[in-house]
Amino acid sequence: MALKLPQNSLLGSQSDSQRTLYPYVTGTSVVALKYKDGILMAADMGGSYGSTLRYKSVERLKPIGKHSLLGASGEISDFQEILRYLNEIILYDNMWDDDNSLGPKEVHNYLTRVMYNRRNMFNPLWNSLVLGGVKNGNKYLGTYDWCKLEDNHVATGFGNHLARPILRQEWHENLSFEDGVKLLEKCMRVLLYRDRSAVNKLQIAKITEGVTIHEPYSLKTYWEFSTFENPAEGAIGSW
Repeated sequence: MALKLPQNSLLGSQSDSQRTLYPYVTGTSVVALKYKDGILMAADMGGSYGSTLRYKSVERLKPIGKHSLLGASGEISDFQEILRYLNEIILYDNMWDDDNSLGPKEVHNYLTRVMYNRRNMFNPLWNSLVLGGVKNGNKYLGTYDWCKLEDNHVATGFGNHLARPILRQEWHENLSFEDGVKLLEKCMRVLLYRDRSAVNKLQIAKITEGVTIHEPYSLKTYWEFSTFENPAEGAIGSW
């Protein structure tokens, strides 16, 4: 005879809470910067299942309301959950019909509270987020990667280590749209060379007073560098 456990048994019940113990399908770096007229953001479209680059058409840049743009690294399903939260507050905000709407700073503050709350409940959303936007001519760019940060250029994942040095050296506040795109492409090309989770299919989005997400495209690459062909040559103590 099967043993029937009480509803609140520690050995098991239908009401057991579930946790995402480890991210499964993940996206890699997001890079964003302020330019002369607004915000530019870039991310590739790869989705890795563990170490396998399983999906190659995952969109990780999404418009939020009228004034904001969100990009995410990390677990794709958790990113979808975050989008569900945001859709709810944007709908609620629109229902007031008071000729006012949530700006990027308000959305960023909301996201930091959500992420912090979920972490305190030991059920974190496994994402690093980039939130940019323009409202009333004021540009805003921030990130959340276990802590809140606002800056003129931000990145997540490997981009923090490989793209930010390039941005610190070459970014300036009077960047044109064309120069901003070239700078983002330079960062994404370096990440493509060095990050095994990156895929050569990226999207670039801009936001001024409205959001435009451009069609995916591939970068021109060059793989004949001598260090790519024989990376261990001249390395002391290498195998």
